[in-house]
Amino acid sequence: MDAYFASVELLRYPELRGLPVVVGGRRRTAQTDTQTFQRLHSYVGRGVVTTATYEARVFGVRSGMGLMKAAALAPEAILLPGDYDTYSRISRTFKAAVAEIAPLMEDRGIDEIFLDLTHVPGETHELAQCLKDAVRRATGLSCSIGVTPNKLLSKIASELQKPDGLTILGLEDIPTRIWPLPCAVINGIGPKATEKLGTLALHTIGELAQAPPEFLVAHFGKSYGTWLHEAAHGRDERPLTLLREPKSISRESTFERDLHPKQDRDALTAILLNMCERLAQDLANKGYLARSVGIKVRFEDFSTLTRDHSLQVPIGDAVALRDAARASLKRVPLDRKLRLLGIRAGSLVKSEDYQLQAAQADRVAEPGLFAEWEP
Repeated sequence: MDAYFASVELLRYPELRGLPVVVGGRRRTAQTDTQTFQRLHSYVGRGVVTTATYEARVFGVRSGMGLMKAAALAPEAILLPGDYDTYSRISRTFKAAVAEIAPLMEDRGIDEIFLDLTHVPGETHELAQCLKDAVRRATGLSCSIGVTPNKLLSKIASELQKPDGLTILGLEDIPTRIWPLPCAVINGIGPKATEKLGTLALHTIGELAQAPPEFLVAHFGKSYGTWLHEAAHGRDERPLTLLREPKSISRESTFERDLHPKQDRDALTAILLNMCERLAQDLANKGYLARSVGIKVRFEDFSTLTRDHSLQVPIGDAVALRDAARASLKRVPLDRKLRLLGIRAGSLVKSEDYQLQAAQADRVAEPGLFAEWEP
């Protein structure tokens, strides 16, 4: 999908089309829609860019960038909070529309999929356009498609003509279309590998392809060096992973300011209770229960601590997650300010294999999760 989160927001606010828009920072609240659009230059905090429209990317704004840094690059850009429930709902909608045409699908995340079109009838270009049209009819959004012999090349091809692109490549196109590109466009070559390749005078995929395999193995090790050689030649034998079982599901929140476990007890309790409820909804949507619950805490000095609590019976409701979180928190030294708090459901099992018997409770009447902490 093209600039997915930002594109969804433009469906909500069509008047922002053509403007630099950044999604990030705080989560959307009930009052958000009645507020005046915030300009990025007025943002103060530690949030990061979730995504940005292509108009904002022109200024150098990128996903994962701190919002304060983004504000220096594009101060007049519009800043919108994220609405992840809506993003997830539309994600399910576009995947269902595509599956009606090409059912063999590998789900790569909220905005990306791989499809096997081998046995889907139709000429390649017409079929790809049919998929694009189905996504637009179902969601009102554009997507970019790369049709190639394998996943590695399709990932690259899908990026070549964004937004709303359609790129078809064969192995014979690799020298002219792929080799001139920088090595970093290959999924699996990160910043450190790119830097090391640069010191070896290997900047483009073509230069990487011409490097002797033994040279790459000597500098990067047998496994990664061999893979670099294969990837540069567009070779990738990985099949689609049609069923991907998650190992864990988590929620976390980075605070706008550091919060103290005692002085900000009520705020921390509300944040964690909210995450428990959202995590319970995530588990329900995906059909899982958890046999362990973990807490993640990042302190003001950036040190991070995790604690896990194992369970005899798998759980999935917010009340049980809250109780497990409390058990984990008892083993955390809450004597410093916190900048991040998270909860993780692990050791997942399919909920259909178990009967869950959990009482529903009024969260307002519950004591604070941090109530037992004493200095």
